[in-house]
Amino acid sequence: MELRGLPRGPEISSADAGKLLNEVLDAGITLIDTSIDYGDSEELIGTHIGHRRDEYFLASKCGCLLTPPTGATPPYPHDYSAANVRAGVEQSLRRLQTDHLDLVQIHMSPSREQIEREGTVDELVKLRDEGKILFLGMSGILPHLADHIEMGMFDVFQIPYSVLQPEHGALVTKAAGRGAGVLIRGGVARGTASEEKNWSVQPLSTTSDTPAADLWGAAKLDELLEEGMGRHEFILRFTLSHAGLSSTIVGTSRLDHLLSNVTMASLGPLPEDLYAEAKRRVGITG
Repeated sequence: MELRGLPRGPEISSADAGKLLNEVLDAGITLIDTSIDYGDSEELIGTHIGHRRDEYFLASKCGCLLTPPTGATPPYPHDYSAANVRAGVEQSLRRLQTDHLDLVQIHMSPSREQIEREGTVDELVKLRDEGKILFLGMSGILPHLADHIEMGMFDVFQIPYSVLQPEHGALVTKAAGRGAGVLIRGGVARGTASEEKNWSVQPLSTTSDTPAADLWGAAKLDELLEEGMGRHEFILRFTLSHAGLSSTIVGTSRLDHLLSNVTMASLGPLPEDLYAEAKRRVGITG
């Protein structure tokens, strides 16, 4: 999403985007997640790393309008009809310069009733049978996520989760327990606890209006930081500690941020006792 460009994202040249994307692969990252909704992102990926397609698992979204309405601000309107789903996948294939998408996720968590009525999943199955998609996914949140899991149709769920956005934690566990892959978004809480942002993105939760800084302070999470560990590292490694996680998405347009996040992630999950205490303090059970 951070490669979407102006006016909704940071300014980044095509050349700099290319350097970043190639460094992603050179660093050993093998998952690229994008969307039709993310401005220039798909075209930049296709242009700069399309020739390295066999090095990464490529995920995009469907239900997005092929072109956002003029002057609209996110979240954009969505169209989950079979015709729009197919048109979106075909457009993504062209933009990403590939003959297949490893994963297509229904965007913005529509209700089960809506996607069944509009034939969304049926069309994705047809596209999978044609070899244009390998796996079906849902980018889901409350209140519909539990229904999505019960459908038994999705190979992968993309779910927001972090120590500052814990409300989907049990559903991450449930989805993984059903054999689905789970991609976490917001795994570094949008960088809100970094020194640069200093709690600028708040609140994060979809079910609470409490600012992220207040959640952190109420749980006294600063007390759990080990020597040399910053808040951003703690949040990322907390997310990596969830047993149901397959991978977490960390978006950036900056090379220094990418390399810093890779270094932090390489340290692995938090120690078990530290993770358990952090969960207790923010009210996560199980």
